[in-house]
Amino acid sequence: MLSKIVKSLLLVALLAGSTFTAYAAEYTIRATANSNENDEDYDGLVVFKNTVESASNGAIAVELFIGTQLCSKGAECLQGVADGSIDIYISTSGGASGIFPYVQVLDLPYLMSSDRIAEHVLAGDFTRTMRKMALEDSDNSIRLMTIGNTGGWRNFANTKRRITQPSDMKGLKIRTVVADLPQELVKAMGASPTPIPWPELFTSFQTGVVEGSKNGITDIMGMKFPDAGLKFVTLDGHAYMGALWWMNNQKFTSMPENLRRVVVDGFAALQQATFASPKRKSISAYESFVKEGGDLYVPSPAEKAKFKAAAEPVYKWFKNNIKGGNKIFNALTSNVAKAEKDINAGAAMDIK
Repeated sequence: MLSKIVKSLLLVALLAGSTFTAYAAEYTIRATANSNENDEDYDGLVVFKNTVESASNGAIAVELFIGTQLCSKGAECLQGVADGSIDIYISTSGGASGIFPYVQVLDLPYLMSSDRIAEHVLAGDFTRTMRKMALEDSDNSIRLMTIGNTGGWRNFANTKRRITQPSDMKGLKIRTVVADLPQELVKAMGASPTPIPWPELFTSFQTGVVEGSKNGITDIMGMKFPDAGLKFVTLDGHAYMGALWWMNNQKFTSMPENLRRVVVDGFAALQQATFASPKRKSISAYESFVKEGGDLYVPSPAEKAKFKAAAEPVYKWFKNNIKGGNKIFNALTSNVAKAEKDINAGAAMDIK
């Protein structure tokens, strides 16, 4: 009897999202992610869809387009958001930097020290500051709804040797995207930045075109990079892999206030889902990496301080060369300082 009840409840839960869309929706939201169903972006969209459709009692229907059905590249997808052919799109900072260069602040190294700090910052006023800047720069057409995570933390990985400090990176050819900031970081570490398209990276490791990268462990294992010779990972955690969730502003503001609140709450639920997903997935990814013979190194606090000191010129470069760079840098660092103060004060009370 109990098993039948459990099965019935599970069936109700599985059908919940589709039940509400059986009625004619007042609004339909078309959301896309250039990923796949194993990705945390997809996890977030499933949570968003279920939350919004159920909380709106079917007034809002959410259609998911996973992959490249609607668009394939950052600039193209963001143009779709601007003109309204796409309602929601998720980009990395690199994918949006051509239109909003200051979003690369998320790639600045060693500014956020932990998941807890990053989550505190991205759920607060920092994101609202970036939202206001993006709306102003897009003539109020592209609205930043929230910032989640897509892959955990970026770490330095390579095919040659264990990296314990910046001097160990001297001479290594490190894969980067075309954007300036990651190339500046690699140069600051004494290595040679080498822009390589993502689909070509496996072969580039095999042939020695590049000898390292700066990726999260789930990407490393998902792409089977150890099979191409990537054997060394240093958990320096230089950048939190932020996921920027954009929405057509006209679609959002066309809704009555009560439904806008539903959408905002949906993005809050999405954000929490994308915060959690990489943490769970990284556990098995790290285990598999070590099991396959990988060398996983955790820098000491003193060693990590050396990495941060080596990266100092990148901060100056960002503030001097990126439009809006100084403003968004100050917004991030001030919110990080506030998050650290709040979390430390809470911890001090919790441990007593």
